[in-house]
Amino acid sequence: MKRQSLCAAVLLLWPWTGPALRAEDDRWKDFRFLLGTWVSETKPGTGTGTFTLEPGLGGKVLIRRNFADLPAGNGRPAEKHEDLMVIYPDAADRQVRADYYESEGHVIYYSIMPNDTGLVFTSRPASPGPRFRLTYARGENNTVRVKFEIAPPGKENPFRSYLEGTVRRKGPGE
Repeated sequence: MKRQSLCAAVLLLWPWTGPALRAEDDRWKDFRFLLGTWVSETKPGTGTGTFTLEPGLGGKVLIRRNFADLPAGNGRPAEKHEDLMVIYPDAADRQVRADYYESEGHVIYYSIMPNDTGLVFTSRPASPGPRFRLTYARGENNTVRVKFEIAPPGKENPFRSYLEGTVRRKGPGE
C-alpha cells in the first residue's frame, strides 16, 4: 500500500519537477540561445568561471547562477565570486527585468532588451551611483561573447568595459 501511495505521489508531483519550458511558451524565446551550462574560455592563470541559465518556478522565471575563481595577482589575493540573477516578466509594464545579487553584497536591478545579436541588460535608475550594462552576444560554435560595462554617475552614456570574454556551452560529459 505504501508503494502505491509513493507512486501516486510521484505521478502527482511529476509536472512540477525539473525545468519546464514548452515550445509554445515564447516568453523566453529571446533567451533560449543562452539556456544551459556555460564555461569561460580564459588563458591559463587568469581564472575560471561557469554559469547556468535555467527555468525556475515552472518556467515563470529564469535563474542564472554564476561562479568564478580568480587567482591572486597585482597585490590582490585569490578570490571566489558567486552571483545569482532572477529574470522575470514585470506584469506592471510588460518588460523583462532581472534582479542580480552577488557575494560581495552588490545588488543590481536590470531592464533587458533583445537586439540582433543577443541580449542587453541595463541597470535601472537607482541611487546616485554608477550604471551597469551586461551584454550577451551570440558567437559561433556554441560560444557567447559576454561584456560587463560601468558608467560613472551623472554621465549619460560613457560606458567603459570592466570585464569581457567568451563563454562556451558545456557539452555532455564535460
